[in-house]
Amino acid sequence: TNMQIIINSGTHLPMNQDSIEQYQSEIAASLKRFNDRITRIEVHLTDENSLAKGGADDIRCLMEARPASQQPVSVEVRAATVEQAIREGASTLKRRLTAMLEKSQTEQRRQR
Repeated sequence: TNMQIIINSGTHLPMNQDSIEQYQSEIAASLKRFNDRITRIEVHLTDENSLAKGGADDIRCLMEARPASQQPVSVEVRAATVEQAIREGASTLKRRLTAMLEKSQTEQRRQR
C-alpha cells in the first residue's frame, strides 16, 4: 500500500503543484520505511506571521500520520521557510513513529 500524503496550506501560503509534489516526495522518502504501516499523512502549513507580524520562525507545520490500527501521531514544528518546516516535521515524525513502532513490537513480543 502507498501512503497518501495530503498537504494543506492556508491562503497566505499559495503553493503550486510542483512544490506540493516535491514536498510530497520528500516526505514519502523520509518515511518510506513506514510505507506499509501508515495509511495517510496530513500536513497543515500555516504562516503565523501573516496573522501577527513577528519573529523569523513563522511557518508552522503540523504533520499527522495515521498508522493502521493505531492512534494518529502528530508533530508540530516551526521554521523560517516551508521547506525547512517540512523537512523538520518529517524527521521529527520519523523519530516519533520509530519510537512508537519499536515500543509496540516490544509489547507484542512480550505477549507471545
